[in-house]
Amino acid sequence: MAVTPLPLKAALVVFFQAGISPSGAPIIKKKTLGNVRFDAAEQDLYDVAHALFSLTDYPVLDVVLRKEYDLVDEG
Repeated sequence: MAVTPLPLKAALVVFFQAGISPSGAPIIKKKTLGNVRFDAAEQDLYDVAHALFSLTDYPVLDVVLRKEYDLVDEG
């Protein structure tokens, strides 16, 4: 039974610090950027995320690439 992965969609999730709580803990939020090209280079996506957030006052904490596949049974 052979299974073939078919690309469905990709998204970039950017975690950023939106401020400091009254107790002094960082307030962490995330923004999901959908419709990312499945074949885009990871370094390019990382650079784009940092370039976009350089236009804001929020520092980027983490960048996550999420890819979804449909697993099709070729049997």
